[in-house]
Parts: sequence; C-alpha cells; structure tokens
Amino acid sequence: QVQLVESGGGLVQAGGSLRLSCTTSGRTFSRSHMAWFRQGPGKDRDIVAAISRSGVYTYYDDSVKGRFTISRENAKNTVYLQMNSLNPAVTSVYYCAAVVNAILSSAARARDSAYDYWGHGTQVPVSS
Repeated sequence: QVQLVESGGGLVQAGGSLRLSCTTSGRTFSRSHMAWFRQGPGKDRDIVAAISRSGVYTYYDDSVKGRFTISRENAKNTVYLQMNSLNPAVTSVYYCAAVVNAILSSAARARDSAYDYWGHGTQVPVSS
C-alpha cells in the first residue's frame, strides 16, 4: 500500500505564491507517475499537473500553464507543485495522486480514474 502525504497548503493572498509537497511511503516512487488535482467548493476534482516517472515529461492544465510548475525528487520520494500568481477563483483542496508501473496516455493522465493512490488533500484558500 502506498501512502501519500501532502503539505505546504495554507492561506495565501491573491497574486501570491505557494509550494506544495507530496511525500510517498515505500519504494515505488521512482516507478510512479504522479499528479496534482484540485477540487473547489461544489466542483469536480480536476487535473492541475502531472509528471512522468523520470520527470522528463510534464503536463499542465491550460488554466495553470506558465504559472504552476510540477517537479519531483526521486531520491526524496517527493513531488512538488510550485504555484505562482494565485487568484481567489482557484481556492481549492489540492490532492496528490500516484499510479505505479503504468504508462499513461496523454488523455489518461488527466483523468482521476487513472490513479490508484491519493493523499488526503491540503487546503489552499486564496484571499482577495
């Protein structure tokens, strides 16, 4: 069983920045495709960004391109999400997700059903 623990959330002012971290247990991290999703109040859970096992390939939702950066450190079993220029419209709970030993298509990596393991989420309220 893989456990994911997110950290780094918290209240931030509009226009501010925040870096989220997600650390996983076990020895599967380097074989895991990782992603960040978010869910706003009354909304569906949507993809934010994804990263391949090696870290070479990344994917971003159009709404965050140029402002968010996903990265990973396999030696630390950790994936990061650097978020810049935050606005109140994206106040959400951010979730880390993982799937082990999978090669995801471009379409699949954006679907929450493609991931087997999830963290409990970390809240990111953005004040105006």
